[in-house]
Amino acid sequence: MDLHGKRVVVLGLGISGMEAAKLLQDKGAEVTVRDNAASNASVLERAEALRRRGIAVELGAAIPLATRFDLGVISPGINPAVPMVQTLRQAGLPLFGELEMAYRFCECPIVAITGTNGKTTTTELIDALLIAGGKRTMASGNIGTAFSTAVRESNNLDVMVLEVSSFQLEHIVDFRPRISVHLNLTPDHLDRYATMEEYELAKWQIFRNQTTDDYAIVNVHVRLPQIAAHKITFSVTGEPADYEFKDGWLVARGEQVLEQSRTNLIGRHNAENMLAALAVADLYNVAREKSVAALIAYQPLPHRCEKVGEIDGVTYLNDSKATNIDALEKALLAMRQPVVLLAGGKDKGLDFTGLRPLVREKVKAVVLIGQMTEKLTAAWQSVVPCHPAATLADAVAKSRQLAQPGDVVLFSPGCSSYDMFKDFEDRGNQFRALVQAQAKST
Repeated sequence: MDLHGKRVVVLGLGISGMEAAKLLQDKGAEVTVRDNAASNASVLERAEALRRRGIAVELGAAIPLATRFDLGVISPGINPAVPMVQTLRQAGLPLFGELEMAYRFCECPIVAITGTNGKTTTTELIDALLIAGGKRTMASGNIGTAFSTAVRESNNLDVMVLEVSSFQLEHIVDFRPRISVHLNLTPDHLDRYATMEEYELAKWQIFRNQTTDDYAIVNVHVRLPQIAAHKITFSVTGEPADYEFKDGWLVARGEQVLEQSRTNLIGRHNAENMLAALAVADLYNVAREKSVAALIAYQPLPHRCEKVGEIDGVTYLNDSKATNIDALEKALLAMRQPVVLLAGGKDKGLDFTGLRPLVREKVKAVVLIGQMTEKLTAAWQSVVPCHPAATLADAVAKSRQLAQPGDVVLFSPGCSSYDMFKDFEDRGNQFRALVQAQAKST
């Protein structure tokens, strides 16, 4: 991809947009970055850093004439329906996503992981198993390190392990992973996608350019299009598959590999993640004993059913990463003790009434925060007492009043965080700090 002398506009100044702009400049392009945010502190800080590199940054104003540019790169957080994208599209400007653009410079095979939930954990597991097998690898993409940053190291790697979201997959052209992993598909992002079918189509893009030389590792319950890649299946529900979860064991093609109880990951959803990672490791011929050792050693990431404290015999779990119905459901399914549930957040157009039976079974009381307080109360008040809270601190205090020794206070919002917090990490960090402050005061 020859960018020398090309005028490129990057839409969006998040981490991916900033790193894409740097990569484009290093490849010889004349880069302009556009973002409608004019007062966001993080955006202003990134804008200043890019300007010091000689990259033009335009904040807040309408998009200039598209004829100024030869190419557009869209950050994953930018909705393709917004006017500044449509302006460029109507002018016939070639538009790539950051994923596609970085892919043009990747010099090693790619393992790409998508799905509604579990992407980051599975990406880290695959990375850990491949490293245990002596492979030179790096985890990047939606996991934190932008692909545009990691791709600079690709000539020294055996494989790039890449977490990809539906937003990133929307704008691919040639992007082709050697191994694709599709974990699951449940309702999410319906504030961006008009229907579940539209969301599903975005996820299916991961298979688009694979050939018969490639592999697709898929959950048996995920509906698929016609794909050329060799399909490898996994299941945790008893349905026959290449990789299965049976009687508490991870099973690979009929061979018992590891009891989940020996790992630090709980719940069937994490069994899915480990099965997918094991399948990738087997394709890379990682010795089984090394894979097992890596699975046992793996520590779950923060904000994923993370134990953050125990007060008066009550366990407090931080599951702030649960930003949709399926993630909340899986957290509840993993609970073996009575639950006081802290939930709520930004309204993404999801319907939580389907969780009533599980909430009735697992939850003794719910404390609600954020935009979804009224909707969640309407969905669940017939099966469990619901208590609104004005702030997260108020919610933690109310949960402490409602919980008894032996209970679990589960902070699993089921909603995104952007109505009250910077992101799910900020939300989870605040919850952890509040719990730890309460513990110190006892």
